[in-house]
Amino acid sequence: MLTYIARRILYSIPVLFVSTFLSFMFVSLAGDPRQNLLANPKLSHAHYKALFHTYHLDVSIPVRYWYWLQDVFEHKLGSSLLTSQPIWPDITRAMGHTLQVIGIAEIIAITLGVAVGIFSAVKQYSIFDYLFTTVSFLGYAMPTFWLALLLQILFTDIYLSYNVRIFYTSGLNSGVTSNTWSLDRLQHIALPVATLAIISFAVYSRYMRASMLDVISTDYIRTARAKGLPERLVIMRHVFRNALIPVVTVAALNIGGLLGGAIITETIFSLDGMGYYFIQKLGQLDVYAVMAYLAITSLFIIIFNLIADVVYGYLDPRIRYD
Repeated sequence: MLTYIARRILYSIPVLFVSTFLSFMFVSLAGDPRQNLLANPKLSHAHYKALFHTYHLDVSIPVRYWYWLQDVFEHKLGSSLLTSQPIWPDITRAMGHTLQVIGIAEIIAITLGVAVGIFSAVKQYSIFDYLFTTVSFLGYAMPTFWLALLLQILFTDIYLSYNVRIFYTSGLNSGVTSNTWSLDRLQHIALPVATLAIISFAVYSRYMRASMLDVISTDYIRTARAKGLPERLVIMRHVFRNALIPVVTVAALNIGGLLGGAIITETIFSLDGMGYYFIQKLGQLDVYAVMAYLAITSLFIIIFNLIADVVYGYLDPRIRYD
């Protein structure tokens, strides 16, 4: 297993370099950041020339990418092109907020999605199965931005109609407290968490149900039942473990992508997370800040794919890594 992990890490290094180079090239070609610098009335011509030289805007994109790599390793992702401030403090702050929202949403979604998927498969064609199949399809079909806006409008109307504040519809706090886990913070992140949890729940429950039904129909499950094993033991020990493999794949990709930043959700609810940070910096053509986001997102996706492969070996004894 250790050899396999080491080999996967070595394979991931060139993948990470290629993905970041392509991202750097496309972001650089998306627009000219020098126009934003020239539009700043507080920036003198001498300062502009200094920034022009410092950020190597006068060289080709491959050479500029090489300088960016040096900044990544030597100066923790470098500094912003527009403000000249270090990027790392902003990234760590935004990442902390995103982890908080994503972590709660994924725990809720995975727990409920797996539980509902198991029960729907065991009680196939029951009222419960039909009900949650309908709910799951609705959640799966709903665009994230539509659900987020719907929740935002709903709780805004409740506040305006009854003057009752249940959940806030934007921001991370109301300035009352800076406590990360205060009631005020939970009221602010509840709707973003609900948005992501509902969408993810729909995905996990559908995959879990389908996977359970596939495993239940296999010969070794019929053999286990023929031996007289209790149904609960058959489901939890033999069916559940093998049925988790497709769900692990989906969860790994989903969590890896979301940790990079839930762009739509964070933008609608004005959360100071990775997705909101990315949208702001992309609009400003701040190439180095955008690249910090893209590099971290790529890294997370690679890490969670590796985690998924390792979990496969634990869930299915037939899988062996040489």
